[in-house]
Amino acid sequence: MPAHARSFYAVACHDNVWTLGDVTPRDHATVNVRLHRPEDDGRWGAYAEAHPHYTIYHGRAFHDAVAEAFGKPSHGLIAEDEAGKIVGVLPLIRQKSWLFGDRLVSLPYANHGGPLAESPEIARALFDAAVHEAERLGRPRLEVRDHHEREIDWPAHTDKVLMTLTLPDSNAELDKALGAKLRSQCRRALKAGAVVVHGSAELIPEFYRVFAVNMRDLGTPVYPLRWFEVLAKHLGEAMRLVVVRLEGRAVAGAVLMRWKDTLEIPWAASDRTFSRHAVNMLLYREALGRAIESGCGVFDFGRSTRGSGPHRFKEQWGAQASPIWWRTRPEAGPPGRVSEVVRASWKRLPYGLANRLGPVIAADLPW
Repeated sequence: MPAHARSFYAVACHDNVWTLGDVTPRDHATVNVRLHRPEDDGRWGAYAEAHPHYTIYHGRAFHDAVAEAFGKPSHGLIAEDEAGKIVGVLPLIRQKSWLFGDRLVSLPYANHGGPLAESPEIARALFDAAVHEAERLGRPRLEVRDHHEREIDWPAHTDKVLMTLTLPDSNAELDKALGAKLRSQCRRALKAGAVVVHGSAELIPEFYRVFAVNMRDLGTPVYPLRWFEVLAKHLGEAMRLVVVRLEGRAVAGAVLMRWKDTLEIPWAASDRTFSRHAVNMLLYREALGRAIESGCGVFDFGRSTRGSGPHRFKEQWGAQASPIWWRTRPEAGPPGRVSEVVRASWKRLPYGLANRLGPVIAADLPW
């Protein structure tokens, strides 16, 4: 059997260090995979940021924000060669609650996850070590939201896709690509008197008021306000916000997060009572403009379910779909009927009650 096709296995475990043999015979006879420790933060960060597939979610700042805001522990794994050099990392966060069960996820609260590694073999070794870590923790369900196809025997669902747009060099070029109809929709809110504001943490309260109502209408418990405040503290200049105001108040808003040449819009919302003014279209056009002006080459619209309304909304901007492999151990289906029932029930709650209960349980949501 060729070396690259060998199966990988833990040959030793001592003090939560898994030694995996036959990982990369050409480069390393042995790779040790162990749990991340606080003193590893600097090395983890340097390795992750230098990796071509790095996202902001692979960085330690995001994990620190999750720990502070939600109290969810990191169980990240580090792969090292014989010389102690990092050759791979796998971020993992544990979500454990009486309501939604016990899960070890890469990564919750994010569209991106999965290992960063020097080779496919080392990535597979990290998957193997994740199985051993789950066994050590009492066998929570493992879940890896991976944007890369891999030769691995974990069951995977691919109904989710990541929507991204390669950006032109200027806003004028973007307007030309969008076409007259879309440009007209983007201007409708401006004609009604809308004002667009870009900023940082000071805009979180305005954004959150719109976001909380929107999440209730969608049937999803809302994250606590504190989550966005803590995230802004840890991410610094990498996190920005944009708010659209009309008639003296915020009617749309979004969080923008940047890594390398990518700008992502992970959370966005608009007030449906102002939909006739297309405030959501203006919001996204402003976010795209911000990305171009800041020198980004890619705009990440986030994930969508294939064929859904949000999927079609993102397609109209020219976004292209790429699959997300939602891998689980043991095999588990998507939330399906359970999530449908929860969402339908949540929509019927009064706004005040929904927005008091939502922040209490949102940190443990399994979708």
